[in-house]
Amino acid sequence: MRLFLLDHGAGNVQSLANSLAKLGYPDYKWIKNAHDFAQLHAISDSPALIFPGQGAFHTAIQSLHDRGLFEPLQEYLASGKPYFGICVGMQVLFASSAESPGTQGLGTIPCPIVRFDDADKAVPHMGWNSAECLDPSDPSTLEGVSSTSHYYFVHSYCAKYDPSTPAAEWAHSTTQYGQELFISTVRKQNIFATQFHPEKSGPAGLNLLRHWIEQSRRGRTLAPSPALCITRPPKPKDGFTKRIIACLDVRANDDGDLVVTKGDQYDVREKFSPSGATVVRTAGAVRNLGKPVALADKYYTSGADELCLLNITSFRHSPLRDQPMLAVVRAAAEKVFVPLTIGGGIKDSVDPDGTKRSAVEVAGAYFRAGADKVSIGSEAVYAVEKLRAANNVADGTSAIETISKVYGSQAVVVSIDPKRVFINPATYDGPYREELVYGQDPDQRGKAWWYQCTVSGGRDARPVSVVELAKGAQKLGAGEILLNSIDRDGTGLGFDRDLIRMVKNVVSIPVVASSGAGTKEHFVDVFKETNVESALAAGIFHREEVRIEDVKGSVKEAGFNCRVI
Repeated sequence: MRLFLLDHGAGNVQSLANSLAKLGYPDYKWIKNAHDFAQLHAISDSPALIFPGQGAFHTAIQSLHDRGLFEPLQEYLASGKPYFGICVGMQVLFASSAESPGTQGLGTIPCPIVRFDDADKAVPHMGWNSAECLDPSDPSTLEGVSSTSHYYFVHSYCAKYDPSTPAAEWAHSTTQYGQELFISTVRKQNIFATQFHPEKSGPAGLNLLRHWIEQSRRGRTLAPSPALCITRPPKPKDGFTKRIIACLDVRANDDGDLVVTKGDQYDVREKFSPSGATVVRTAGAVRNLGKPVALADKYYTSGADELCLLNITSFRHSPLRDQPMLAVVRAAAEKVFVPLTIGGGIKDSVDPDGTKRSAVEVAGAYFRAGADKVSIGSEAVYAVEKLRAANNVADGTSAIETISKVYGSQAVVVSIDPKRVFINPATYDGPYREELVYGQDPDQRGKAWWYQCTVSGGRDARPVSVVELAKGAQKLGAGEILLNSIDRDGTGLGFDRDLIRMVKNVVSIPVVASSGAGTKEHFVDVFKETNVESALAAGIFHREEVRIEDVKGSVKEAGFNCRVI
């Protein structure tokens, strides 16, 4: 069997390639144009084709047309040869998508893709969830899908499961998010596709990929037609898990080497050299807590659901020339098979030689290196200020808008760095009265504050509140918010739950709680009191004060769904 990967011009194709290399299948060929497809049909060996995930529906379809791949792909699907579609590679099989009205899909499955209802849950559906096969009685038809495993989903649109529609004849497994059931895998004849990303689903996803390849090598048994169309009512609780994220602040030290660092209130230089310490730390030197790739691999093995690499070095001002950081992303993606978010310098920029780089170009470079999402910080603040000045009318030029248009909102994270601004509640008559938080703890009684957003790593304050920024970021197209706290960063006092509740109440996209975690109990507290989807920590993991395994154990004991390896 010859294995082919379809490069449709968008998305993280490198992650799939890394997964195949990890599984011991390095001999694959790329298909990038109609000529490559002609070669595929001409080979004597039986070919098998994988359509990688990530990307917006209209971008994927338009790219297929532009590269002359649309009709050849339709012919391949009808040929009986094995096909595996991932995420958008599954959705393009359908007739259309609400994500792109007027854009016609391949039409193999004569039903539409629709948007999730966000009335009772965050959208995108971003995180780990279960998948249940419709006919679990026959192990030969399961395609490696395990009902006891969790898989990584990241999408705002889905194929609803309705036994009365033609799509039900293709349904192989379903997943529940909130009270909505959708098709998580399709299987019919030679076609198999997953809404989730197996290449980002850890060991469970790698096992599924291996199963499909080996079955294809041996000569696949064609799936029956039609599949079972059964009634499956929603359960009281879905299989969606809470995510535990490890964050790595990456910076060049004074010798030019990239290290993982962490500071107190964003200051990453050592203050002293403790006597008798096992590790000698030089005062004034950049704090070195480990090598980025080694730590990323460690946290993946420990069960982290996601990793966030934030580039806080000066290279971020010329990101496409930042070969060391791109190399870190490539190397980490070869070892880590869970989602990678990359932040720092994702914006329109100009190289030292005057070459202009668009935010989409910068993001695309990181996606091709192995990233799954990009995080935008200061540029998001400026974009929301511009949006506010234009009476809340977006012009489509911000990094958030341009990247989400090509790769989908689920690929864009906005990182927010707010700080408390204390006021006299008896006399304050400013614009943020509705956003005031009144202190409840004994040392805060009589105090009140609002949250002001900052730029440049918390160094400069801007006249934007956290509510304005969060709502504006969602309107511009962000799919997730990474919510930091300058006041809590490095304190170990726990997450700022007042701040998190405030933001959760004004947006319908997922929120990541960050800053302040000092114990495993702090993760349980934030999940109990804010309904946030995920929580992130950095220093306590780097210094091994708290282990990821222990955090997940406590979260699970508290009654939350949690992916445990």
